[in-house]
Amino acid sequence: MARQSGKTPKDYIYGPRITEKATYLSSSDKNPVYTFEIHPKANKPGVMNALKELYKVSPIAVRIVNLPRKKLMTRTGVGYKNGTKKAIVTLKKGEKIEEI
Repeated sequence: MARQSGKTPKDYIYGPRITEKATYLSSSDKNPVYTFEIHPKANKPGVMNALKELYKVSPIAVRIVNLPRKKLMTRTGVGYKNGTKKAIVTLKKGEKIEEI
């Protein structure tokens, strides 16, 4: 894997993003789809290579989505919930990630 600026695979992927929709997509009969929280400066090739090393799977496609920060009303005024970046990964048919 061609590492950028000394990053390891664990620097690209923080962990799985488990929601109802993500669970439904990962259990479909077609190609399974998994969702991960990733580093804000991660790119598609870096995420793809990190998945190959960490989970020993071969992703077909990686889509990256930036989630914006959200405004929250608190007792003392206005606050913000941090934004994040997520990767939606499609695997080959028959492959699974068991460690999630």
